[in-house]
Amino acid sequence: MVSVKRRLARFNRLVANRIIGQVISRMPGFGAVYHRGRKSGRQYRTPVKVFRVGDKFILSLPYGPDSDWVKNVVAAGECELLTRWRKVRLVEPKVYVDTVQADIPRPLAAALKKIKAYDFIELHVAGAAGKP
Repeated sequence: MVSVKRRLARFNRLVANRIIGQVISRMPGFGAVYHRGRKSGRQYRTPVKVFRVGDKFILSLPYGPDSDWVKNVVAAGECELLTRWRKVRLVEPKVYVDTVQADIPRPLAAALKKIKAYDFIELHVAGAAGKP
């Protein structure tokens, strides 16, 4: 049986992301991850919720770490993020679980906790402090 999160993720991938994907990356706190498919090599764009902490970006994974885009980014070891009209190359992806959500602003942390979204991916800006 497919979970509610997986069904919602599928709906967003097939319908909602195509409609709002072009606009959402320009809004504060949101972005679009550009990544290549592990098998197809095709380029994809995935809208995401973005939190910046120093030279790293933290992206929430409300559908969990098993999403194809997360697997693509981890396999490649990098991606590009378009946020607020700027494209940034990100490297060293690290997927983790954080029930405390210390790096997340309080109101957003409360909303993420309400939907039990405790999975995140952390990426560093390429070229920052010795990053490739």
